[in-house]
Amino acid sequence: MLLPTATGARTRAAVGELLRPRWLLAVAALATMTASTAIGLLTAPIFGHIVDLAVDGRPASAVTTPFVLLVGIAVVAGVTAALGASLIARLGEDMLAELRERLIERALHLPLERVEEAGSGDLTARATADVSMIAQVVRSALPQLARAALTIGLTLVGLAVLDWRFMLAALLAVPIQLHTVRWYVRNAIPIYAAHRVAVGAQQQQLLDTVGGASTVRAFRLTDGHLTRVTERSNVAIGLALRGMQLATRFFGRLNLAEFVGLTAVLVTGFLLVRDDAVSIGTATAAALYFHSLFNPINVALGLADDAQAAGASLARLVGVVDLPAPAVPAEPAAPADASVRVTGVVFGYRPGHEVLRGIDLDVRPGERVALVGASGAGKTTLAKLLAGIHRPTGGSITIGGIALDALGPDVTRSTVALITQEVHVFAGPLADDLRLARPDATDDDLRAALETVGALDWATALPDALTTVVGEGGHRLTVAQAQQLALARLVLADPPVAILDEATAEAGSAGARALETAADNALRGRTSFVVAHRLTQAAGADRVVVLDAGEVTETGSHAELLAAGGAYADLWQAWTDHRPDSSSPPADGPASDPTG
Repeated sequence: MLLPTATGARTRAAVGELLRPRWLLAVAALATMTASTAIGLLTAPIFGHIVDLAVDGRPASAVTTPFVLLVGIAVVAGVTAALGASLIARLGEDMLAELRERLIERALHLPLERVEEAGSGDLTARATADVSMIAQVVRSALPQLARAALTIGLTLVGLAVLDWRFMLAALLAVPIQLHTVRWYVRNAIPIYAAHRVAVGAQQQQLLDTVGGASTVRAFRLTDGHLTRVTERSNVAIGLALRGMQLATRFFGRLNLAEFVGLTAVLVTGFLLVRDDAVSIGTATAAALYFHSLFNPINVALGLADDAQAAGASLARLVGVVDLPAPAVPAEPAAPADASVRVTGVVFGYRPGHEVLRGIDLDVRPGERVALVGASGAGKTTLAKLLAGIHRPTGGSITIGGIALDALGPDVTRSTVALITQEVHVFAGPLADDLRLARPDATDDDLRAALETVGALDWATALPDALTTVVGEGGHRLTVAQAQQLALARLVLADPPVAILDEATAEAGSAGARALETAADNALRGRTSFVVAHRLTQAAGADRVVVLDAGEVTETGSHAELLAAGGAYADLWQAWTDHRPDSSSPPADGPASDPTG
């Protein structure tokens, strides 16, 4: 379920909204480009004058003044053209910057459930590929298009000034050009729109395949995923090739229009000179005028190719920007305590396909609950429901006696924190990365949080300690270090309820043991839910909840469930049987759940 795309009318209205507060800059850019173009068009009449001087047998010295004028025109036109292009690019960049800010602001406030429905690849493609396409057009194509349009309009005026019949002859090419443009736009818009969607689907499939590589390999799904990647890539490539073929035919038709128009102007000039209606120099100026139209017409119509792609991308951005903000309760209530109650919760990603069925849990403040079960039992889904990412299709979830929906997004974020095995390290100083959780944290606060999760030693040993740049382009952290960083953010944010969804699954055996200790410290004093990757995590919890096919089959302490001799006891026995020694649990065991 992809994010929406704006209609053409709404996209044009959005451009108008962005342009309105910048009208002075727009007027200045248009005036400068108009002056530059008008000055540049003076060259054709001057060349025509030089031809007339030669026909009349005037001496070579007679061309000195026209030559000086040509040099002056070239200098002035060049300077004003550069200034006009700069103003237009600045106007476009300002508008794009505001649109990009609106996109990011809306994306950050989208309900996570909506993002998951569309797939993160769709949103990623809009924030990267679509923005890049528009930026490219703004920086290069937009100034060229503005100058080309002005050149075409003013050249036709110049032809009319020389003789109105020259302008009529030039207009013979217009029906061919208009028909070509209409044909191109009619065929190009659906192709480019479909291509942008196909690229988003391709990126989503790549994210799914690469991000879940361990799961894909574990369940022997490699061939199926490669097939899907190939299919979606082929769709995107096929649409791109169709666009290129369309553009080739487009330019071929434009060449025909040029030949027809130039022939008409030359024939008209011949007839007018023969009848002494105009001079040879005037006919030469008319031919030069029309010939000078070749480039701007090709630029203007050729840029229709970029314009269609940019228009499709712009509609996708506006579609996200126009999404309604999530409803916020008029007076969001704060939970009275950190107790969590799950009553009759039912949830399915698709109607009629429930993943969870009638889940009931009553968790005391400060209690630690381990969620255990085979792959597909619903552990991760339940964790996402508790974090407010999804809404139950049936039943309710309350925190401190307040329904999760009634808390509002801001209160929910400050109340519940979810950490998964996929942790992002933001590019920048390590201290800034930590302060994302608490912007007002002091350096002492950061060190205390790092020490709590056992990360202070390696953090202070970095080249520039807490000011070391990490993430993309900086110092690369190990998987275990990245997870410790996430746990330190949890300590700084200090939410009363925390959820760990296999947060130690990617670290390996040695790293996992260190992370389990870090997680124990970070969760101390909080109501917490741990999707257990290793049963040692379940053994240390206050309560173990065993899920099977979306239902709670067992609940109780580790000792109680072992004594009951049920499914959990069987899992524990299998786990201990596969442990190479008492202190080193296996990297993967029966309770391993890479997908949830």
